[in-house]
Amino acid sequence: MKIASFEINGVQRFGIVREDGIVDLTDKVAAGSLREILEQGALHQLETAGHDSPVDWALNDVQFLPPVTMPGKIICVGVNYSHRNEEYKDGSAPPKYPSVFPRFPSTLVGHERSIICPVQESTQLDYEGEIAIIIGKRGRRIKEEDAESHIAGLTCMNEGTVRDWIRHGKFNVTQGKNFDDSGSIGPWMVTADEFNGYDNLEVITRVNGEERQRDTTAHLLFPFRFLIHYISRWTTLHPGDVISTGTPIGAGVRFDPPRFLKEGDVVEVEVPGIGILRNKVNNG
Repeated sequence: MKIASFEINGVQRFGIVREDGIVDLTDKVAAGSLREILEQGALHQLETAGHDSPVDWALNDVQFLPPVTMPGKIICVGVNYSHRNEEYKDGSAPPKYPSVFPRFPSTLVGHERSIICPVQESTQLDYEGEIAIIIGKRGRRIKEEDAESHIAGLTCMNEGTVRDWIRHGKFNVTQGKNFDDSGSIGPWMVTADEFNGYDNLEVITRVNGEERQRDTTAHLLFPFRFLIHYISRWTTLHPGDVISTGTPIGAGVRFDPPRFLKEGDVVEVEVPGIGILRNKVNNG
């Protein structure tokens, strides 16, 4: 089941995505958002409410929002593909624990919305195609063998990064990861029951149709179940929280010379089984 959050005439709504459009469930279930549905543990209500219902909106009638519009936490994982650790060429051994940092909800826009290069501060906006986990069940100190049961679904993310700003601090990257509207997420959440495991999912990134990144989760240093286990040891995970699981090699900063995003570029992040997240770059 694909579930999208969207806006019509300035009003936020949510529903089930089909090939021919969206079945609007906002007024058919006792919840005002996907996050509320997840908090209630009521994803099954959406399938029941939408069963055999005609579509209410064509896909091009709506303005897509992030699938969970106001997650409590967005936690991103850095250097999580084995080839990425090698990309640094520093001779370091694979890390024992994942590198993590926060993002704020205001940094991510939905599908087909503009991402912003903050040209007053930097022209080094970069793309990072990733698979993001949306948490469906509360948990603290979750055992690794139980971790996947806490996944509500998956979505795509462009974990946009302002490269020169991640070097301002000695030990953190938070600044360069949190410019408003610098990344995107969506186009929708695909529920966990649509996946036959998470250990061989592909992620592909294109800029203006040119493939820049491609890898599979078979090469993750820390698979989804370990990330959920590890992160939940130090913070309680709640329904609607997002964990972005890392990006493959091929980001713009790694080219010589670097190939940062510029106004008018179109970035696509594709995960087969989820869909394509597409955004145009504007200066702001």
